[in-house]
Amino acid sequence: MWTIEARDWDDPAGAALRAAQRTELDARYGTDDHEPGTPPSAADIDLFLVAVAPDGRSLGCGALRRLDATSAEVKRMYVSPESRGSGVATGILRALEEAATGRGWTTIRLETGHGQPDAMRFYEREGYREIPLFGAYVGSDLSVCYERSL
Repeated sequence: MWTIEARDWDDPAGAALRAAQRTELDARYGTDDHEPGTPPSAADIDLFLVAVAPDGRSLGCGALRRLDATSAEVKRMYVSPESRGSGVATGILRALEEAATGRGWTTIRLETGHGQPDAMRFYEREGYREIPLFGAYVGSDLSVCYERSL
């Protein structure tokens, strides 16, 4: 089994997971220019979670960035390929939703892309509905946005 831990944004394990995500997305999109808007940083991430195996390996991560008084955005949701299908992604997403509820946020939004049909299926299966592009994603040809009321 694995556990989910809150970590600092600059935690080395989290940084390694985010770098792996970036490499995978660069390959999927054929470019490193696939993120509209401001990339998340330690200054604007309210919570960063890492799923950890009993042997200490980091399996996946996800973050929340506050959008306004009642909503937050999921950022850097990623699970290593060898851990996909194990429930890690669902565990991280549920932990993020629980944390959002604890902060009084009632809506979770996120952006993914057309080059990530597996992510689109995952979010739809987990109760997220597609919404019009929001914020920095408006006008993006790559983006697909989702939302879930908590």
